Amino acid sequence: MLIVSACRQDTPASQEQQPPLMMGKTTPTNNPSGEPLTLPKTGTGNFENLVADFERKDRGIWQKPDMVISLLGNLEGKTVADIGAGTGYFTFRMVPTAKKVIGIDIDQRFIQFMDSVKVRMPEVYRKRFETRLAKPDNPLLAPGEADAVVIVNTYGYIEHRVQYFKTVWKGMSPGAKMLIIDFKKNNLPIGPPDEFKVALSQVEQELVGAGFKIDKVDRESLDYQYIIIASKPTLSQ
Repeated sequence: MLIVSACRQDTPASQEQQPPLMMGKTTPTNNPSGEPLTLPKTGTGNFENLVADFERKDRGIWQKPDMVISLLGNLEGKTVADIGAGTGYFTFRMVPTAKKVIGIDIDQRFIQFMDSVKVRMPEVYRKRFETRLAKPDNPLLAPGEADAVVIVNTYGYIEHRVQYFKTVWKGMSPGAKMLIIDFKKNNLPIGPPDEFKVALSQVEQELVGAGFKIDKVDRESLDYQYIIIASKPTLSQ
């Protein structure tokens, strides 16, 4: 499984570019509104290319991160796990509102990258954010730890997915939601090769097999991707 590679894609240039959250030109000393922070220059060669791919300015146009995060509802007082976090493109967007955000990845380079961003965040945000180096078959969530889980551009890179998501299920609190975003199996101008794409119907089947309830399926809001909201049933469901 290559979770850390999941966000990499060949993205077309766009004339309507919006800066991603972590790509500001200056580093603010106080950031109560979640304004952009400067990314550190980390690593060389292929890793820098990965960072550039993850943080492309036009990603905000076709992936609409703020809109899709809103599908999780109010995150106040909740612990959110971002599995396959990469550079923290989605992770850091949730820090201003959640009680705690855990950026999870299996690549130590991305853990170090997110940690290098964390040290320059306001103290109130540093206390809310944690990185976690996971295993390919286990995100290392404590039982019932996460009230919400986010998995973006990662699903097709996970091996033995039903078993993997049974493990994720154990790490979620009753009623917790999981947001999955991944690429449609079409001839798209962006995204990974077809071998790393999973049909929407298969994702639904696998999640149900792992014990989740499918709450919402959205094929229309994003041009290149589908959105799934699933949840861990409560004892009464």
